Amino acid sequence: MNADIQEITVQLFESYDSIAFILSILLNVLISIAGVLPSVFLTAANLVVFGFWEGMVISFIGESVGAVVSFWLYRKGFRKLTAHKQLSSPKIQQLLHARGKEAFLLILSLRLLPFVPSGLVTFIAAIGKTSLGIFILASSIGKLPSILIEGYSVYQVMSWTSTGKVLVSFIGCVLIILVVRKLYTRSAI
Repeated sequence: MNADIQEITVQLFESYDSIAFILSILLNVLISIAGVLPSVFLTAANLVVFGFWEGMVISFIGESVGAVVSFWLYRKGFRKLTAHKQLSSPKIQQLLHARGKEAFLLILSLRLLPFVPSGLVTFIAAIGKTSLGIFILASSIGKLPSILIEGYSVYQVMSWTSTGKVLVSFIGCVLIILVVRKLYTRSAI
């Protein structure tokens, strides 16, 4: 399915090549606002259409702009949720109340962790006390390594290099382990 979305996105960019850069940014903003959609198909499409380095720069700009737009929209629409009981986890509370250097370091470290959903970090920072300036700086710096890793991985898989084959094999093994583990815990209950 991801490959189908990637191919449709590549066709869209090629059909509107004069505004493909803007379309990519807009798609990234929509993905960021949704908060749960993976952007890997868009990164792959950017690499195919624009080449590795230009595609990486466009992906970085798109993700950064998307994070800022999402932050602003979440702050405007969801600020009153800070008292909600489901937001009572100590880590969430720490980010909700963080300011200045503490907020910067928390957002930066959460952006560097590959399994922490980007949309969740944006949402919690937006409804908390983090300033827009701190969020932009920490989020952009934190997104840079993650975009480079994602782009490199996608490029290796798309090129089907030996590194790409190792990545696909590793991801496949991890998924198999997770599924078996999930099935085992369900049968144990």
